[in-house]
Amino acid sequence: MKPILTYILLCLIFQIDCFSQIDITKKSLENISFKEYHGKIADASNKEGLAFANISLLNSNISTISNINGDFSIKIPENYKPNIKVSFIGYSPKIVDLKNLKNKRNIILLDVYSIPLSEMILTIPKDVEGLVRKALFNSKSNYLNENLLMTSFFRESIKRRRKNVSLTEAVSKIYKFPYESYKRDVIEFVKLRKNTDYSRLDTLIVKLAGGPFNTLFLDIVKYPNFFIPKENIPLYSYVIKRTTKVNNSPVYVVGFKQKENIELPSIQGELYIKVDKLVIISANFNLNINNKDFIKNLFVVTKPKGANVWPLQAKYKVDYVEKNGKWIFNYSNLLLKLKINYDKKLFNTSYTFASEIAITDWTQNNSFALPKNKMRVKPKIILSDSKLGFIDLDFWGTDNIIEPEKSIQNAIRKIKKQLNRL
Repeated sequence: MKPILTYILLCLIFQIDCFSQIDITKKSLENISFKEYHGKIADASNKEGLAFANISLLNSNISTISNINGDFSIKIPENYKPNIKVSFIGYSPKIVDLKNLKNKRNIILLDVYSIPLSEMILTIPKDVEGLVRKALFNSKSNYLNENLLMTSFFRESIKRRRKNVSLTEAVSKIYKFPYESYKRDVIEFVKLRKNTDYSRLDTLIVKLAGGPFNTLFLDIVKYPNFFIPKENIPLYSYVIKRTTKVNNSPVYVVGFKQKENIELPSIQGELYIKVDKLVIISANFNLNINNKDFIKNLFVVTKPKGANVWPLQAKYKVDYVEKNGKWIFNYSNLLLKLKINYDKKLFNTSYTFASEIAITDWTQNNSFALPKNKMRVKPKIILSDSKLGFIDLDFWGTDNIIEPEKSIQNAIRKIKKQLNRL
């Protein structure tokens, strides 16, 4: 059994002496005037921030995602006049007039929407395993089956204990094939910046292979065999835990976990499946780490002799968004925590890896002209080091990004101070 977790690779090597090189286009995607709005998406009852809420500009494909604290920023062309829509699973969506927004410190409150399971008891299927099978493998016609050119923002960070030691941010183009196609999507970087503090990595340099593909492969509808292959569906037990609503449409929340007699490392979590068409609109899942013998060194490609790597946590999330009755990939993230033990050493070291990608705009790509091979990002890439852009306040130009959380903001400030000293 090879769930997606086995495709998200970790490289552990001694004293790296070479890096993959990437050609970066520095110019902005478009030279247009825009307005930028900052704010926070929060629960109306307790005012707590809502992580990964979707903020989209009506009558366009421009969108962004709130960060883990609920904070967001969105850049909107000045010639656009429509309102923005804010949505979050389990909450009533809200339409906000741009005229009522300030440039900064906007607070947008969403109200919880819930449905008792008893209200929909007549629609609860007996064969939940069959429901999941149909949602994963037989419902691709409900997704946008066109060639698309997507603009995305990608962020990857590495922490040693509680200190940020590496930060990568990039705007990229995703040449996305239709959901009913078996062709693998293509990625091309537009802008990229990265900084790594090797002084905090001791003698062991830790790198995450895969770059943006780690998050793109979390599109479990496009890549179901990286999630739960069809032949492995019976190895899990499924139950409808509750119902909720998204955009006023009922949604099953399906819990799944490996059966007790299965020893191989597997995943467990929740699938959000739209009732009427069996569309997967979101998924949250994590690695089962109970069987220590099977998960030891699970994510490792190469490592020094005497080093053992133990996963402490591996969490994954993917969200889809609806456009004109069809659904498309919109956001995904992963969080991986590892403990590294060394033979003949008393203390161990812990590392936390976080990656996320958000689709900020997209358009139909009827000609579907792909970039040249040398410009394509390789699925097993280890991103090269570059400090480009961290000191440039206008580095992202008109591109929408995910607002950095506080620890990332602190890391960027430290990088700027270091560069100013050079």
